[in-house]
Amino acid sequence: MLYYKTIIKSDDSEWVTLLHGAGGSSSIWFKQMRYYRKHFNVLLVDLRGHGKSANKEWKKNDSFKQLAKEVVDVLNHLNIKQTHIIGMSLGTIVGQTMAESYPEKISTLVLGGAIINVNLRTKFLLAIGRTIMNFVPYMLLYKLFAYIIMPKKSHEESRLRFINEAKKVSQKHFIKWVKLTRLVNPYLTHLQVATRDIPTLFVMGEEDYLFMPPVERLVKENENFSLEVIEQAGHVCNIDQPDAFNKISTQFIVKHQQTAVI
Repeated sequence: MLYYKTIIKSDDSEWVTLLHGAGGSSSIWFKQMRYYRKHFNVLLVDLRGHGKSANKEWKKNDSFKQLAKEVVDVLNHLNIKQTHIIGMSLGTIVGQTMAESYPEKISTLVLGGAIINVNLRTKFLLAIGRTIMNFVPYMLLYKLFAYIIMPKKSHEESRLRFINEAKKVSQKHFIKWVKLTRLVNPYLTHLQVATRDIPTLFVMGEEDYLFMPPVERLVKENENFSLEVIEQAGHVCNIDQPDAFNKISTQFIVKHQQTAVI
């Protein structure tokens, strides 16, 4: 089972489950904990190959569906009947996959730095990565991707946090996660249709230049999706501007709270 940690507010409080991005771990939510624990029960999970779940093995055809099932296995183990999902970067794809495959488990989706479409520039970078990743030390690739996605001085804390966490990920696991991006566009288009009945908030940094435009287009086309843009923040907006991220995400969840079934 994946490594997890729970922070319990009360027996009748609703749950939020936090899903980090590729190369990160549950530690990326360190600026959210003090705030969220005042409002919710919190479940932190290290996804496969990351943090303290580093030894979780892959099978040949494993996909985002298997990654999502592993998180749901943790929910079932803890007897959590329903949860709000807060994801960051590639963790948003795991969250959306959970919402597609286990909709009864998911109350709302808060998708930070969401990846819902990969443009030509990003496709090109990923293709290069997939081509050379077996020959080049993966940390060089990860650092390159981190600087391209989070290029500004104001993104330095986020960038360094992810680079330091990525050092704990083995090259084998890094390769597996990169390979998952190969068919990401058609899969994400399917996910956005499948999950449109679940209240969804996208939280994007205004400087997230690679991933913001497709989110803006998607939200215009779906009335059940909404978008909040955080000023002076990049891709990892929960670290760049934590106060704004905490307030926006909590207000959205509280607005859609139900009587928790725990």
